[in-house]
Amino acid sequence: MSLPEESELEVTCPCCGARLKIDTGLRRVIGHEAPPKRRHSPDLGRAGDLLEKQAERREAHFRESAAEEKIKSELLARKFEEALKKTKDQPLEPSLRDIDLY
Repeated sequence: MSLPEESELEVTCPCCGARLKIDTGLRRVIGHEAPPKRRHSPDLGRAGDLLEKQAERREAHFRESAAEEKIKSELLARKFEEALKKTKDQPLEPSLRDIDLY
C-alpha cells in the first residue's frame, strides 16, 4: 500500500498552530500561514496577588537578615570579651623582633 502522490501537502504545527504548505516533489516549504494571534487580557487580580507575595517575601528576608546581623554583632562582642579576659591574665611582655634574635 503506497500513499497517493500529491504535489502539495498542508501541515499544521502542533505547537503554534501555523499552517505550512510543502511541495512533496521538491521537499521544500512553499507556503506559510502565520498562526492566529491569541488575545489574552492581563489578569490584574492575579498580578496584584503576585506583587503582594513578593512584598511579603522581601519583608521576611529583610527581617531575617536584620536578626542575623544582630546575632552576629552579639557573637563578635562575646568573642572580644573572651579574648580580653584571656589577655588580662597574661603578663605583658615585649614582642620579639627579628633583630633581637641575632
